[in-house]
Order: sequence, then C-alpha cells, then structure tokens
Amino acid sequence: MINRLIRAIAGTFVILSVLLGMYVNENWFWFTIFVGANLFQSSITKWCLMEDILRKVFKIKD
Repeated sequence: MINRLIRAIAGTFVILSVLLGMYVNENWFWFTIFVGANLFQSSITKWCLMEDILRKVFKIKD
C-alpha cells in the first residue's frame, strides 16, 4: 500500500512541476529534478523521506 502511495505522490509531483515549469515559471523544473534525485537516492540507500512522513504523520502501514 505505501509503495503505491509513494509512486502516486511522486508521479503527481513530477506532472505538476512540469506543468508549472511550462506555463508559470521555468524554475519549477528544479522541483522536478529534486523529485527525481530523491527517487534515485532512495533506490540506492533504501531510505525514503516520503515513506517516513506517511508512516509517522499519517499513520499509514504497509
């Protein structure tokens, strides 16, 4: 369950930041890079900040 939520949130962030970068201000593309870098980092370290947030703040279990 939590993996599906993380993928959905990351996908939403990417789509939203690309649209904002295209139509509002190109500096929003930095947010897209940030999301991609976090996804890459979590694949290497097996630690994901969004997973911690979902578990601690929203009490979502696996």
